[in-house]
Amino acid sequence: MNPYLDIVIRSAAVYLFMVIALRIFGKKELSQLNTADVILILLISNSVQNAMVGNNTTLWGGLAAASILFIINYILKKLMYKFKPFSDFMLEKPEILIHNGTLDFKNLSKLNITSDELKEAMREHGVENFKDVKLAMLEIDGNISIITGENNLKQTNYKRRKNHKNLIQGN
Repeated sequence: MNPYLDIVIRSAAVYLFMVIALRIFGKKELSQLNTADVILILLISNSVQNAMVGNNTTLWGGLAAASILFIINYILKKLMYKFKPFSDFMLEKPEILIHNGTLDFKNLSKLNITSDELKEAMREHGVENFKDVKLAMLEIDGNISIITGENNLKQTNYKRRKNHKNLIQGN
C-alpha cells in the first residue's frame, strides 16, 4: 500500500475515534480546561501520533497526517451545517438553568452545577438575585448565558470551570 494512503487512512480513523470519544464523554468540559484536561490532551496527542503516521517520521508524512485532519474537520463542519440531524447528534443541546427566576434543580443536578457556581456566573453578568434572571442557559460550548428582564442588557462571558471539590469527588 502507498505509505501516504496508509497515513491518510490511519489519520482519518484516529480523527473519527476522537470525535466519537468526545461525543460519548462530553464536550462541555472542553470550554473549561483544567490541569488534568491539558495533560490528557497532551498524552492523547502523543499516543495517537504513531497510530496516524506509523514509522514514517518524514516531513511529508506529518504534513499528510495534518492535511487529512484539516480536511476531515472541514467536511464534518460542512455536514453539521447542512444536515440538522447530524448536527444534533454531534452537538449537545443548551440546557435551561433558570427560567423566570426559578431554578431548574433537575438540570443543575444533572450538570453538576452548584448554586455557588451559578451565583458566580450571575455576578459576572451583573445580576444579584435569582429572581432577576429571566433566562440562564448552559450553552453547548460550556458557557453560562444569563438574560435579565432589563432593557439595558450587558454582554459578558462566563466560562464554566469544574471546581476542585467535584474533581476530588469524581464528579
